[in-house]
Amino acid sequence: MDYFGYSGDRLFCEGVAVEDIAREVGTPFYLYSHKTLERHFRVFDEAFDGVPHIVCFAMKANSNLAVVKTFAVQGGGADVVSGGELYRAMRAGVPPEKIVYAGVGKTASEIEYALKSGILMFNIESAEELAEIDRIAGRLGVKAPIAIRINPDVDPKTHPYISTGLKKNKFGVAIEEAEDEYLAASRLANIEIIGIHQHIGSQLTEVSPFVDSLKKTAGLVKRLRAEGINIRYIDAGGGLGIRYLDESPPDPGEFARALAPVFEGTDCALVFEPGRVLVGNAGCLVTKVLYRKSSGTKNFVIVDAGMNDLMRPSLYGAHHEIRPVIRSGGGEFVADVVGPICETGDFLAKDRKIAIPGRGDLLAVMSAGAYGYTMSSNYNSRTRPAEVMVHEDGFHVVRRREEIEDLVRGEELPGFLA
Repeated sequence: MDYFGYSGDRLFCEGVAVEDIAREVGTPFYLYSHKTLERHFRVFDEAFDGVPHIVCFAMKANSNLAVVKTFAVQGGGADVVSGGELYRAMRAGVPPEKIVYAGVGKTASEIEYALKSGILMFNIESAEELAEIDRIAGRLGVKAPIAIRINPDVDPKTHPYISTGLKKNKFGVAIEEAEDEYLAASRLANIEIIGIHQHIGSQLTEVSPFVDSLKKTAGLVKRLRAEGINIRYIDAGGGLGIRYLDESPPDPGEFARALAPVFEGTDCALVFEPGRVLVGNAGCLVTKVLYRKSSGTKNFVIVDAGMNDLMRPSLYGAHHEIRPVIRSGGGEFVADVVGPICETGDFLAKDRKIAIPGRGDLLAVMSAGAYGYTMSSNYNSRTRPAEVMVHEDGFHVVRRREEIEDLVRGEELPGFLA
């Protein structure tokens, strides 16, 4: 459930008309519902009541400080994959002991930063990374808490670009090799083994891949304990999907009920890394119609948001519902909704039946709260949009729109060109 809906013919976010925000802030902009964010976190967290667990929001989905703070206030942690995300998490008030650090390419400076910050654990992706963390922890005179990310080789049944748990993917250690990797880690002087980690993909709409992979993980926990390695945390990853078009993903309660028998008897605290399921339907991208045109065989609606603002349709062929901010009651047609970027791949929707808009009309690209702003860029030297959060009957700019001067911030002309 989200808090976007029509009152009469006007689209509202909670108690605020979207057109009123656009009038003051300009377009394009990302719009988040605080009430939806709170509700999504609470429903996920409460699904695991009675089980020791931490909900570590996957910040790659949306790293805006106000979004992350919303979850931190409710007791949430963070799943980070860079030093920048770690910095953002702590700026937003996430306790470091609730932060897990994943990713295949952690640099020496990032590892040192995380060790000094006192995070819960590193999710290790390779033997060489483990050796580097051991070396840096030794230099700092600390023990590095770690889990090894295992690759359970389970098909997540999702888009191949966001599948992460198959042998052909770059992530994790093959489950057949994991026991040896744990034994090797147990012999390192500056490593403390506390967990095991898995993550099989994103936008999963079935429970069975989670169950299949976690059965393998739970079995490995028992074998490791028999070897004297005490696993205290099972990091189940994230990846639970949302509805964009006609998907029917499980709700958090169904998800929890399916996983409970798998975890029973492991005597481990659980770590979850939900991202999209918390923020995806809590946000939209608001854009303005610039022009309409027809090629004779195809209609085009040209808007002021492009693939640099929302990459998912161009990158994945992803579907986002497009709603008029003010319903006119006019006719409909089939059109491509495209942006101003000089790429044929710059589109927000293709061959989509929509209400015929006029110049200056506002459109809301829905379910854009995840992997929207975080994947945006300055391609074609376009400034990135503002981010706005609605709280009840008021709205707040939680990231200002970039100015054109921001495009060259940090650049220098060398002396020989002066």
